[in-house]
Amino acid sequence: MNDDRDEPPSRTDSKGRDREPVDEREQTRRQFAEDLSLIWEMAGTSRMDGRVLGYLMITDQPYLSSAELATALHASAGAVSMSTRRLVDTRFIRQHSIPGDRRHYFKAEDDPWGSFLSNEHRFFDREIATIDQAIAGLRPDEQAARRRLTNGRDYLIWIADYHNKMLLDWETHKRERAAREAAADVGAAEGVS
Repeated sequence: MNDDRDEPPSRTDSKGRDREPVDEREQTRRQFAEDLSLIWEMAGTSRMDGRVLGYLMITDQPYLSSAELATALHASAGAVSMSTRRLVDTRFIRQHSIPGDRRHYFKAEDDPWGSFLSNEHRFFDREIATIDQAIAGLRPDEQAARRRLTNGRDYLIWIADYHNKMLLDWETHKRERAAREAAADVGAAEGVS
């Protein structure tokens, strides 16, 4: 008797046609990308961005082309292109070039959230400048608007300063984690000999 669970499952496309069987590792990568995309969607960002980032984070390849991402994620080239542009812009991923190859390649940052955190300042600065312009244009009798805008601007200034502290704390945490891991590796090596 043939047990279907012994074979990699087949996926079908939107028209019900069978696709090539997918190995277990690839299923795991795709599932992680889908799971992350749902979280991103719940946070109000692009689900496709979450899929691209998730897949680049979990792949064991050093970089992937746009076409490879589109194939792996069963997505259009246009959707992948838009997502990679946004993710590069926010520093979750970076573009990788290969001499003599005109294709676009991408890889996840080693620390995508740390990279994002360090990059957020440019958005804060823009928002602060925009709010300052709005405050400058208010009439003296527009106190409710002034209060809201001032609170918004001051919150952004405060959070930008706090982000600096968070980024320093995060870098300290990574160094301490690396030191603990190195000490554990030394201890394990000494226990083996």
